[in-house]
Amino acid sequence: MKKTTRFVMPLAAVAILASSSVMTLAQQTQSPATAQYNGSFAGSPEQEQAYKDGMEAAKLDTLARRKIDPTSSHLYKNPPARVKKDQRDAYRSAFTSGYNKAINDAKANGGF
Repeated sequence: MKKTTRFVMPLAAVAILASSSVMTLAQQTQSPATAQYNGSFAGSPEQEQAYKDGMEAAKLDTLARRKIDPTSSHLYKNPPARVKKDQRDAYRSAFTSGYNKAINDAKANGGF
């Protein structure tokens, strides 16, 4: 029994350590075709956030195989509570810009 334990325990430790490094590597790698916000939107911080929201919504809609249309997105129809009522049109405009940019980038790069 002691001989088995001497052999199995170090082997189990090596297996655990090897799997954690593989998991870390998998979490760090990212597809080069992933659309990412690169700070190219000029506007207020609220509009910049709307642009980012649009890019993320486009990615999620594509991956979930939903209709590709910014006006059908949940955040377009119902802007976040932080957006004041008088700012909703500006939010939707920036959201649409980000959404369309993400879709166009994904098409040019072969997907998300």
